[in-house]
Amino acid sequence: MTPILMVLICLGLSLGPRTHVQAGTLPKPTLWAEPESVISEGSPVTLRCQGNLQVQEYRLYREKKPASWVRRIRQELVKKGYFAIGFITWEHTGQYRCQYYSHSWWSEPSDPLELVVTGAYSKPTLSALPSPVVTSGGSVTLQCDSQLAFDGFILYQEGDEHPQRLNSQPRTHGSSRAVFSVGPVSPSRRWSYRCYGYDSRSPYVWSLPSDLLELLVPGAAETFSPPQTKSDSKAGAADTLGLSQNNSDPNTASHSQDYTVENLIRMGMAGLILVVLGILLFKPQYSQRSLQ
Repeated sequence: MTPILMVLICLGLSLGPRTHVQAGTLPKPTLWAEPESVISEGSPVTLRCQGNLQVQEYRLYREKKPASWVRRIRQELVKKGYFAIGFITWEHTGQYRCQYYSHSWWSEPSDPLELVVTGAYSKPTLSALPSPVVTSGGSVTLQCDSQLAFDGFILYQEGDEHPQRLNSQPRTHGSSRAVFSVGPVSPSRRWSYRCYGYDSRSPYVWSLPSDLLELLVPGAAETFSPPQTKSDSKAGAADTLGLSQNNSDPNTASHSQDYTVENLIRMGMAGLILVVLGILLFKPQYSQRSLQ
């Protein structure tokens, strides 16, 4: 085999995987928000972008409107896919996507992420009709009311990433309302809800959340136990520690002291016996040597 042929084979083997990556479409990255994408005004939030391959660079952009704050992020953080906001305001809100750069190609855009800020308006009122007590398999109507003229409302179920969104029903005197249907319900999960209001001109700027409304499904109390708070766990640990200390105070302490004295006496007796045995063994040998 000629040297030129060997070089061509090695070159083909080294470029083969790269050519395969470049020829196909790079898989899209994952975009998420920490701690979450619906965040109260003034709180910190970080948008994270992560690719599946060896990434050389990331970029984050907002659809329909440029995000000037992204250009102020330090480059060493951008290269790692970290886009931090120290103090979120309505100017940061919108729908975002990200991409990564690898092997001279840009990836497909990520799925969209909606960054929402809450707290711009007073909170609405959420109620269950006719009652928050719902039989298993049944449905219920949740009504979100506000004294402000909102264009729409969002119903958020805790633990669900896909909220319901409805346009408000026309009402007089500047108030607004939306009616949501929920069901069928079951006792195998929690049914806890909040609602928000928003103006259609700023769909990512929401009101304060309503008070939490929890539906009561017969049988749910048997399925779920109330969560233990940190103070409860600390109190339980203190009680357990106190009980163990109380149980071991007078009697156990006196017993341990008795055991210590007994052990010291036994050790002293054992040492005395060893000394006597040593003298008895050494004396005959010494008397034999003196006779010789």
